[in-house]
Amino acid sequence: MTFAHPRLLWWLCLIPLLAFYDYRWGFLARAKVTFSALSLLGRSPLGRPLDHELRSALRLGALALLIVALARPQEGQERREVTSPATDIALVLDISDSMRSLDFAPRNRFEAALDVLRQFIKDRPDDRLALVLFAKYAFTQCPLTLDHGALLGFLDNVHIGLIEEDRTAIGSAIAAAVSRLKGSEAKTKLIVLLTDGRNNSGDVDPVTAAKAAAAFGIKIYTVGAGAPGGGMIEVDDPNFGKRRVKLPENELDEATLLEVAQRTGGSYFRATDFESLKGIYQKIDQLEKTDVKVETYSDYKDEHVPFLVMAFFLIALENLLAMTLWRRVP
Repeated sequence: MTFAHPRLLWWLCLIPLLAFYDYRWGFLARAKVTFSALSLLGRSPLGRPLDHELRSALRLGALALLIVALARPQEGQERREVTSPATDIALVLDISDSMRSLDFAPRNRFEAALDVLRQFIKDRPDDRLALVLFAKYAFTQCPLTLDHGALLGFLDNVHIGLIEEDRTAIGSAIAAAVSRLKGSEAKTKLIVLLTDGRNNSGDVDPVTAAKAAAAFGIKIYTVGAGAPGGGMIEVDDPNFGKRRVKLPENELDEATLLEVAQRTGGSYFRATDFESLKGIYQKIDQLEKTDVKVETYSDYKDEHVPFLVMAFFLIALENLLAMTLWRRVP
């Protein structure tokens, strides 16, 4: 519930003061006739009659309800709509097997990427976001949307092995993201691509895909993930069970990622641990802040009538009892 005139509610602070004043001096519930000799009797040790307390309570309750009614209580909802999204962003994530590397302690690369992406999505409430995944091939997990709750739901269901055959199709991933963004009318169109490998699958070369992105005015930020010297990864060995093997550092093709970013006006970043990965996405978030046009719709209905009815009911009840059960001669 909300109020059209919430400042009037401050008058409710007078209710306890009036109650105390009435208890101390009795000005609300009793009509008085001053007798010259009455003061000689002093104050009754039994205190005030019960009917006096009840009449005061009814009147003060009615007054409180009238104040609430004057503040115009309202029920309804407010809807916020982005009529002109400033930025459309395609988040492109490598889910190849090497992303299980344990060099982003306490997480592996894939888990660290999911954590960072979740926060990035929450930090961009007014932008349309899409999610593209890739390993041997690329596909769109979620098209451009302002429903970030749904996008986070899609992200929760992503796991390594979603694409069975393990390769790295960076060029195809960029092409899939470009196809999602090329028709956008947003002021800024971005691709944020995270990978720890080099392109070894797909029909599209990453640099060729970057040229296509540039032609559509799409900027690409590339993020290379991997600690210096490479990371360890757990594998299931049919002879020795689970064991850890080291991934070579040169699996990350930084030269190509740098060229892809430069050809589109973006930047290349290297993440060597979880904290640096988090800092990179925060930096991209700050670099691409733009104004959006938002319209707010309100649909509220006044709910003051029930308070008025209750207030008048209390007044009527107090007057009825005063003329019947509580009637007394001063």
